Amino acid sequence: MALATALTGVAALSGCAAPAAESAPAAESAPAMDTAPGVASLSSGEVPAPAQRSPSPARTVAADDYADPSTATVVVNKRRPLDPVDYAPPELVLPAVPLATDRANAMLRPDAAEALEGMFAAASDDNVALTLVSGYRSYTVQADTYDYWVSTNGSAEDADDYSARPGFSEHQTGLAFDIGQDDGACTLRSCFGETAAGIWAADNAHVFGFILRYPAGRQETTGFLEESWHYRFVGTETASSMRDGKVETLEEFAGLPDAPDYG
Repeated sequence: MALATALTGVAALSGCAAPAAESAPAAESAPAMDTAPGVASLSSGEVPAPAQRSPSPARTVAADDYADPSTATVVVNKRRPLDPVDYAPPELVLPAVPLATDRANAMLRPDAAEALEGMFAAASDDNVALTLVSGYRSYTVQADTYDYWVSTNGSAEDADDYSARPGFSEHQTGLAFDIGQDDGACTLRSCFGETAAGIWAADNAHVFGFILRYPAGRQETTGFLEESWHYRFVGTETASSMRDGKVETLEEFAGLPDAPDYG
């Protein structure tokens, strides 16, 4: 089945998922799309912007660096908003990978984009075809996204299980993204974890510096229901340390309190 057809009508229960243009939610299609900061043209696949400092290794950063949105180790959750809340990365690029969304919604920080390209290439070598479903989302787009889910569910309490409030979304850092399988199977659904793409990513993402950010059964720590498609760039040191130590959440790795709700 073609990806465009497969994605039609997908019920996107994503912790940062954007509403579709039609009544039925679809994969990460924001209602009011805005481009990444400084975007003049996306044809080149790169956005010129001031250089940013390199992410620090996870085990050598100070505690405050878990709050610094310019680092790969920043922890964003329901009790740790971005500072400033309307933060935007100083540089974003378009990864050279298959997309299941428009280019403006697929941008990532350069370090995350480079690692993503490596992961997609390795998956392809193993005959697993991945697609990028969503990348960076600005404060404004996340505000529209969250409002949509509150309206759809009838209350903020229900929407909070899977949609982040603006200023509290990892997508706003440019380090988080959602992936899918090229045939559209189980896109943004819990069954994605059982697909070839979902299984491969869970087994190999750490090699490239990524972690599964919202594992099953950890909502009391992360604040969100399971999202087998949502990955986060933290760097190879942190990702490998978490894997080796069987640490499931970034909160635990950083020694931070659980964030089950907006406290």
